[in-house]
Amino acid sequence: MRPQKDRIVAFNPDVSYFKPRGIPMIDLEETRLTVDECEALRLSDLLDLSHEDGGKQMGVSRATFGRILQNARRTVADALVNGKAISIEGGNFKMTTRERVFECDRCTKRWSELQGTGRPEKCPSCGSKKLFRISTRKSPPPG
Repeated sequence: MRPQKDRIVAFNPDVSYFKPRGIPMIDLEETRLTVDECEALRLSDLLDLSHEDGGKQMGVSRATFGRILQNARRTVADALVNGKAISIEGGNFKMTTRERVFECDRCTKRWSELQGTGRPEKCPSCGSKKLFRISTRKSPPPG
């Protein structure tokens, strides 16, 4: 088995632990969500990116992004259904600190792309190829 490639992560969660309310820590089973899995959830489920676009953001293939996302969803579902705590830590990732902001000329949707991931081909919302770059900004520092 070959070593895993570091995934590019642009978001460092402020909160790294979730637990069911009203249950003492000593009585809880814990499950781990890796930082790269949390990033895949953010890109796909919060920002509504496709597996292809999410994979580009993280520097992995569409299929790899899909596997990361599937593992993340399984972990979160297990915690919600079975009343487990979630610890967000670890994984194979490289934190980035630079983002480029783009806007679609057709639908005016704005989104950010990581520095070094190439120019987006189309708007993630409407598919238009008429895009322009707004700025490059430094992301908030991790932790």
